Amino acid sequence: MSDIAEYERRISFALERIGRGVDALAARPVTAPEPVAAPAAPPLPDAESLAELARLREALEAERSANAQLSDRVRAIRDKQETTLSALERRLAQASRALEVAEAEAARLKQANADLMAANRALLDAAERVEPHLVNRALQAELEGLRAARAAELAELNDILGTLEPILANAEAGAATAEEGADHG
Repeated sequence: MSDIAEYERRISFALERIGRGVDALAARPVTAPEPVAAPAAPPLPDAESLAELARLREALEAERSANAQLSDRVRAIRDKQETTLSALERRLAQASRALEVAEAEAARLKQANADLMAANRALLDAAERVEPHLVNRALQAELEGLRAARAAELAELNDILGTLEPILANAEAGAATAEEGADHG
C-alpha cells in the first residue's frame, strides 16, 4: 500500500511541474519567425565563358574519339597477335609431329643398315668359300646403302629445317611487334 501512495505523490508532483511549464509558455509573447533569405542566383555566364565551355567540350569529345580509336587499334593488334600465335603454335605442332616421324624413319633406316652390315660381316667370315667379286659386290651394296641412308637423313633434316625456319621467323617478327607495342604503350 505504501508503494501506491508513493506513486500517487510522484504523479502529482510531475503534473504540477507540467502545469507550471504550460503556464510559462502561455505567458510568453508570440513572435513571427524571421524570414529565411533565398539563396542568391548564380551569375549568368558571359559569352566568353560560353565559348570557352563549348571549346572545352569539343576538345573532350575529340579526346574521347581518339581514345576510342586507340582502344580499337590495341584490340585489333591483340587479336592479330593471338591469331598469329595460334597459327604458329599449330605449325610448330605439325613440325614436331613431322620431326617425330622423321626420327622414327631414321631409326628404322639405321636398324636396316645395322642388319645389312651384320649380314656382310657374316658373308666376309664365310669369304673363304665365296668368290672375291661377290664379296666386293656385297661391300659396294652396303656402301651404297649407307650413302642412301645419309642422303635420306640429310633430306629429312633439310625438310624439317625448311618447315621450322618460317615458324621461327614469324615468331621473331611477332616478338618484335609485341616489344614495339609495349614500348609505345
